[in-house]
Amino acid sequence: MRELDPQNVDQLITIKGLMIRASPVIPDMKEAFFRCLICDYTVTASVDRGRILEPTRCGRESCDSENSMTLVHNRCLFSDKQVARIQETPDVVPDGQTPQTVSMCLYDDLVDVGKPGDRLEVTGIFRGVPVRVNPKQRTIRALFRTYLDVVHIKRTDKKRVQLDKTFRAQFGMEAYEESDEIQHITTTDEQDILALSRRPQLYETLARSLAPSIYELDDVKKGILLQLFGGTHKTFQKSGAPRFRGDINVLLVGDPGTSKSQLLQYVHKIAPRGVYTSGKGSSAVGLTAYITRDPDSRQLVLESGALVLSDGGVCCIDEFDKMSDATRSVLHEVMEQQTISVAKADADRRLAKHLVALYMEDSPLTAGNDIVSVELLTKYINYAREKVHPVLSEEAGSKLVDFYVDLRKQGQDRSSEKRVTATTRQLESMIRMSEAHAKMRLSPTVDVADVAEASRLLREAIKDYATDPKTGRIDMDLILSGTASSERDLQNSLKEALLSKLSSYHHNRVDYAKLFKDFNDQNQVPVDNKTFEDVLRSLQDQGVISTSGEGRKRTIRILTASADA
Repeated sequence: MRELDPQNVDQLITIKGLMIRASPVIPDMKEAFFRCLICDYTVTASVDRGRILEPTRCGRESCDSENSMTLVHNRCLFSDKQVARIQETPDVVPDGQTPQTVSMCLYDDLVDVGKPGDRLEVTGIFRGVPVRVNPKQRTIRALFRTYLDVVHIKRTDKKRVQLDKTFRAQFGMEAYEESDEIQHITTTDEQDILALSRRPQLYETLARSLAPSIYELDDVKKGILLQLFGGTHKTFQKSGAPRFRGDINVLLVGDPGTSKSQLLQYVHKIAPRGVYTSGKGSSAVGLTAYITRDPDSRQLVLESGALVLSDGGVCCIDEFDKMSDATRSVLHEVMEQQTISVAKADADRRLAKHLVALYMEDSPLTAGNDIVSVELLTKYINYAREKVHPVLSEEAGSKLVDFYVDLRKQGQDRSSEKRVTATTRQLESMIRMSEAHAKMRLSPTVDVADVAEASRLLREAIKDYATDPKTGRIDMDLILSGTASSERDLQNSLKEALLSKLSSYHHNRVDYAKLFKDFNDQNQVPVDNKTFEDVLRSLQDQGVISTSGEGRKRTIRILTASADA
């Protein structure tokens, strides 16, 4: 695409790229029909590249009237037309340069063959048309506008995972995907896939095959592997037809240099309709969609963002923490729930050997000889997503209920300290991961072993991201509100003690410095300045106390209504 030049005009070319925009279907006139306003003489005129050869005089000799021919639109012949834009894929764009784009026109059967986010191989005639300075004048510009008259389209996501059939059926995409499968599974491929599924250490082998150049992080890889397989999209007709997603969302958190970005890049390469973006440079409209004016039709069109382009696939967002709050809030509707895995730094001798072997031989030393190639891994995932749609067995359902109840009971181990240790979102996460694990085994039913692995992964994730550092206990309030229940209880105790101390002063008022000193003198454990400020600010926000002045010279008093209460 970057090498196109004027020498290619009116030549048949083939380019590859990513479709980023597609217009609605436009009626394109192929044959114009004219009628004389005086004698009703009719004549047809051909259309050449959008130009209508309009007759200036009536063709009947007895009439021969000038400028009497009018267009009769309901007698004209039209065809379907669609204007789309294709862009270079990120992997071929030179560093530091902007991706090139080419407009293309699709006709009749080629309309809606591709959708924004598809990777395409497009064959067509490269056209160049002049641009008029003013439609009312014959003057044209020296610069020509180029576009591609498409004659053939082929999707090129050969090494990518297909969309799940349950996803396509749920969102009306059966015809779109079935017309041209992304990857065809041959009989030989099916035999290799079934042989691979019978391996005793299948789960471990597939996890090692996912980004084999990255050392350790086994649980992180297993979580990502289950995400690629995905659960089953469900709709229950008896309950008002609610829709339950089968997609699994993953959030990787860890120290710098722990291969988080490399894992994202690997998933982006094999995932269906994968889009990779960075949170630091992303905006809300860049992630979703924005309105722009088409330069040709001058109509407002919807430009797809990263999330729209990855519809039905995987959107990889790097540097999530550097994203603004306004941009991150856009994802709340898109991501119904999250699964968090923590990547930890591990710089020891084994990691060093792994990296040195990777640089010397271009093959990881610790990955072993039983890793699966990217092509076979992709075919295996495609086969599982296409053929296997597991359902929960009674034993697996009972195991899920037992695990969820046990997880909830962990928050009731102390009567004076109730904590939320699990919500229904964790239960839905376990269901999706259990289905994905069963799908990985090519099993039509979810067994107890699938639930056990899903619960183990969830426990490992919760252990890292929802453990109160002060008590060492699981507390989901850390995720839901950002504050642990132990910290909240401590703050409530400090509030009560502070109000009691304020009530002991004359007129219920005192200077800030004296209150801080007296309060620390009566407490066995001194309170630092930050915690003291947080408690004061919380009481002030609740309307219990008021302050006047600035800094340590402030005067603090209890409001009358609060003191009476």
